[in-house]
Amino acid sequence: MAAPLVKTLSKTLRQFPRTPWGLYQSWLRRTSYAPPAAASNQTGGLTSFPPLQTYSEEESMTKEAVRKYAQERIAPLVSKMDENSAMDEEVIKSLFEQGLMGIEIDPEYGGTGSSFFSSILVIEELAKVDPSVAVLCDIQNTLINTLFVKLGTPAQKEKYLTRLSTDMIGSFCLSEAESGSDAFSLKTRADKHKDYYIINGSKMWISNAEHAGVFLVMANVDSSAGYRGITCFIVDRDAEGLEICKKENKLGLRASSTCPLNFDNVKVPEKNILGEVGHGYKYAIGMLNEGRIGIGAQMLGLAQGCFDHTIPYTRQRVQFGKRIFDFQGMQHQIAHVATQIEAARLLTYNAARLREAGRPFIKEACMAKYFSAEVATLTTSKCIEWMGGVGFTKDYPIEKYYRDCKIGTIYEGTTNIQLSTMAKFIDKEFDH
Repeated sequence: MAAPLVKTLSKTLRQFPRTPWGLYQSWLRRTSYAPPAAASNQTGGLTSFPPLQTYSEEESMTKEAVRKYAQERIAPLVSKMDENSAMDEEVIKSLFEQGLMGIEIDPEYGGTGSSFFSSILVIEELAKVDPSVAVLCDIQNTLINTLFVKLGTPAQKEKYLTRLSTDMIGSFCLSEAESGSDAFSLKTRADKHKDYYIINGSKMWISNAEHAGVFLVMANVDSSAGYRGITCFIVDRDAEGLEICKKENKLGLRASSTCPLNFDNVKVPEKNILGEVGHGYKYAIGMLNEGRIGIGAQMLGLAQGCFDHTIPYTRQRVQFGKRIFDFQGMQHQIAHVATQIEAARLLTYNAARLREAGRPFIKEACMAKYFSAEVATLTTSKCIEWMGGVGFTKDYPIEKYYRDCKIGTIYEGTTNIQLSTMAKFIDKEFDH
């Protein structure tokens, strides 16, 4: 496909009338409060809302175009990238060419100017084919780009958004060896000197680090203030004193790089602070809440992709004179897993729609991330069983989905962190 997918779709969109969901979104933007039981469609005096899986023209076209792109350009390389533990440079290049690395960036900076929900659909479709590629796209769109769009100065946006939408990968640096779930106990510090800071410390588990051209680094400018000293710094890859260490040899998502980083007297000009000094913890919390919806979409796509590869086999494989799909015990398992996948999709889409509508979504994002990771674990395990011996081999992609899904219960907040956060919201709901 020669023309960038999402950019072409955005231009084409103007030729189409809005769908019911689009009409509802327009109404939402005109209101300054959470929507009551009002209608986007009314039939016979009854109030109705569009189903969660109602897509705008742009969303439908994006979903189909990315599905086709992933099958044609990524699928042939998945096995090799996994085996070599390396992302193919042509895949990275094509993601930029297709406009999939700057989905919500304004066209002024070379982006697509599309929606958060479109990003979620893109992540889901990519994950059906390769979750490693999906997480690359996910971090770029739901963390890096969003932080620059929301917090960047005009100069920062001009310098970085233009590159992030066209040819540069970004990386988010929060976790440390002693700062995982307890993210704000980080030890990396930034000491002030005139109009610049000196950063010293180290980071662990930094996704996209191998290919990143810019790093958003959380460092503490005032240890005595605790987490209120945490500040977000823009650090360029070529900064003196920045060391990108050997990437981790991982169970899954092997094509996605995950590296430790060392900061040895890295000089960062004061103008490279993103947002306000001491507000880094707020930005990290906010972005991780949104990022969890992206991980929910990744795990959802992974589960659906694994399921889609497996069911045709159960319909072709004959044992005891009939398809294994026709055994009632198999049918019940398959129907159960299909229901779980659908439930994960609805949770993820609901969280994304809430975020897009400007309504509270933190609890729903945690639910989506937690449940989708659990469903991916269930789905991939069952699919290997349904495939039998061949499912245990690398001749089929099922075992790779099985390895890839485990990280979903760990990164961007472990399962227990999601459950604890949900419980806090539930507790508050019963205060009244």
